[in-house]
Amino acid sequence: MTYSDYTLSSPLADLESAAAPLLAVTIVWHPDRTRIGEQFVGGTSGDVIELNRYAPLFMHPGSKALALGHGGISRQPLRLARDADDNVTMTLPATPMVVEVNGSTVKDTVQFNAAQIAEGQILTLGRAVVLCLHWMNRLPKLNAVPGLIGVGSVIIGVREQIRMVARSGLPVLLLGETGTGKDIAARAIHALSDRKAAPLVAVNMAALDESLAALELFGAAGGAYAGAPAPRDGLFAQADQATLFLDEIGNAPAAVQPMLLRVLEGGDYRPVGAAQDRRSSARLIAATDQDLDSAAFSQALLRRLEGFVIHLPPLRERREDVGVLIVHVMGEQGADLPVTLVAELAAYDWPGNVRQLSHALKRAALMLREGVTPSFEQLVRITAPQPGNTTPPASAAGSGEAQTRRRLATLTAHEVLDAMAGNDWNIQAAAQALGVSRPSMYKLLEDHPEIRRAEIIPEEEIARAMAASKDDLGRCAALLKTPAEALRRRWRVLRPG
Repeated sequence: MTYSDYTLSSPLADLESAAAPLLAVTIVWHPDRTRIGEQFVGGTSGDVIELNRYAPLFMHPGSKALALGHGGISRQPLRLARDADDNVTMTLPATPMVVEVNGSTVKDTVQFNAAQIAEGQILTLGRAVVLCLHWMNRLPKLNAVPGLIGVGSVIIGVREQIRMVARSGLPVLLLGETGTGKDIAARAIHALSDRKAAPLVAVNMAALDESLAALELFGAAGGAYAGAPAPRDGLFAQADQATLFLDEIGNAPAAVQPMLLRVLEGGDYRPVGAAQDRRSSARLIAATDQDLDSAAFSQALLRRLEGFVIHLPPLRERREDVGVLIVHVMGEQGADLPVTLVAELAAYDWPGNVRQLSHALKRAALMLREGVTPSFEQLVRITAPQPGNTTPPASAAGSGEAQTRRRLATLTAHEVLDAMAGNDWNIQAAAQALGVSRPSMYKLLEDHPEIRRAEIIPEEEIARAMAASKDDLGRCAALLKTPAEALRRRWRVLRPG
């Protein structure tokens, strides 16, 4: 089946109960900024998505469905074919439209495996529209939760979990890397709960001095310590009938972990120096970026905190959300970002996640106000080799094993030339030797001062080189300094049969 004109109301109603996810295309960037975040969801095993100026139709949930429409998009379709093993083969249209994958121009058929689609692949069409190719395991829907921005199925699922648990009163444990929005999720749970009129009391457990942690959490009776004749309320007292957010719970001092367990079990706690217990009805939300399944953290406390667990995904697992995050952070100023920069931002792995992206976008907004067009290198400080979208797509003829990419800017022209010469002028082999993707290798070849494109080498020069190499195409490619695959195709055209 070819999904060239289906909308989100197509045969997708049972998506959430389906055994396999569907292939989705999300608009990350479009000259009409209102189109950012629109999606087409379709493409089960054996299906083909034909993507051109007029089809398929993209939409926000509940809105009118529209084609990409932009004049820079080819009328002839770019084909995305999914096979039974969830590999997706991308076949380019026979048009001049420039197609880029993760920021690098591609000119041949590209094959993505299931893991690569799960990472999200960033496609730029006609240097105007940026798309993300990814899986969806649930339908797009309007389920807004304050601060949690995104259109992909991962963030939709997080919002559903937050709405589900918010009014339950259960303790919630938020797990996720630094910068994924655990504090935002905690505030959202409180805002959607029956306790929203009361304050959200928050504490960073990593900032508590071990000797004073019990005092901060549980308070103290009058005269319990020098200089404090009056009783002092702790955080549990302040959060009575409200919500207490224990951020960085993995850093809770060992001495207070049994006390936290007791108050979670029955609501009872004893202030420092007090003769009697007090009770708190505080609803607990805890968060950590650590693995708490270790002897260093009380496993009994962990079991109590796990009343409901929500995993906040890293940004590299939701690249389809980068466009709407840009719009959310930058507002109208985001319209001035270059398309190439948006593609780089979407393909980057963001070790600091949404927080790091937000800081980068605020720097971009500042530069734009000063009349400076920002570049990726100016926005992102990279202290170690950063793979970006780490698993390179393979050509349809090869397997393309996953490997860590090198940044193109770190490669010299001499290294590129040596890689091609040392690998019989085979692009895929040279790309693997350099630790870059095949699309990135094409960009390196295009920018190289000595390596030539086979299609622009005069026929007479190719004929002389073939004669000098005694019709050995590999030796001929070395003489001409051009990729062997392209030379083979050109020679077949020049000398058919």
